[in-house]
Amino acid sequence: MSMEPHAHAQGQPSTGLTQTDEDGLYEIRLESLGGFGAHLAGKMLAEAAVLRMGLNGAHFSSYGSEKKGSPIKSFVRLAAASDEVRTSAPVERPFVVAVFLDNLLNDPAILSGLRSGGILIVNTTKTPEEIRAALDYPYDTLACLDATTIALEEKTRVNTAMQGALAAAIPFLDVDAVRDVLATTFARKHASIIESNLRTFDRGAAETRIDRREPAPEGRGVVSVEPKWGYLNGPIGGVVADPANTVVKNLSGSRTGRIPVFHEDKCIHCGLCDIACPDNSLSWDIVHLDDDTWLTRMRGIDYQYCKGCGACVDTCPAGALTSERETPGFADAHTVPLDWSPRVVAGARRHEPS
Repeated sequence: MSMEPHAHAQGQPSTGLTQTDEDGLYEIRLESLGGFGAHLAGKMLAEAAVLRMGLNGAHFSSYGSEKKGSPIKSFVRLAAASDEVRTSAPVERPFVVAVFLDNLLNDPAILSGLRSGGILIVNTTKTPEEIRAALDYPYDTLACLDATTIALEEKTRVNTAMQGALAAAIPFLDVDAVRDVLATTFARKHASIIESNLRTFDRGAAETRIDRREPAPEGRGVVSVEPKWGYLNGPIGGVVADPANTVVKNLSGSRTGRIPVFHEDKCIHCGLCDIACPDNSLSWDIVHLDDDTWLTRMRGIDYQYCKGCGACVDTCPAGALTSERETPGFADAHTVPLDWSPRVVAGARRHEPS
């Protein structure tokens, strides 16, 4: 085992692929949510390999409604210049899986098919040891970086830092080629954002912690996750086999690094935040007073339903809601479940404006 910061082999990076599958392909899968820029990251990675490094390659992404927070997979296939890429199917047996949000690791399908000797890259505040313990997977190469903090500090996006991590972890990638494509891409958007994104890329590469270990033994790799339905067992058309409902809805995976925090001592219970919240994630008390009247009081936030959009923070006139960097475990420790059951609060009285 070796633990190291970003480091490539001495000398110029080789354009030769270090590993290929039975079809001569080196496959990469980016696992993310809408809003993190995984599609653009895959596009730029493929562009660097094909136009700057002389490889053959292909890129495409799979996503749903394109809304922020919805799942997205971005696929990159690379081959030697003398070989052809003759498939456009989703990448099921990748050599690299890059996870843009560590919450996604709760779904075993995220790592499905990762090959023995492959590379797992995770955007997380945790160490490689902590991620390995959580996954019970002591093999292969694991790279961790806090891409979210880098993006927040540089006022960019997670995808640029993750590109730096990919360049750091994949041995044959030419860092300068990837960096050059990044600069060219953002120059087409606006020249003012080039330098901040290059800093983000450089920090992503430099701050990536790479833990290299022996390849997983045969049969010990990440298990495949089969589709729930196929042509033999698919339900009758028009039937929703697993209907969604508000009890199990969980928007926590949509948050991109920041979270609203409630300060009860500053709250004037005006309700403007509740009007602004698109997901009804704020918890309130219905307080019955001694004079047979009633009022409502803000109790806190149910983080299961909060996607971190910040509308409540922008609306609050009293500074009782602030936007803070989300840290592991904070939401679970401070969530206030939604409960509209009437209750009597001792000594409760109406707020009198000063």
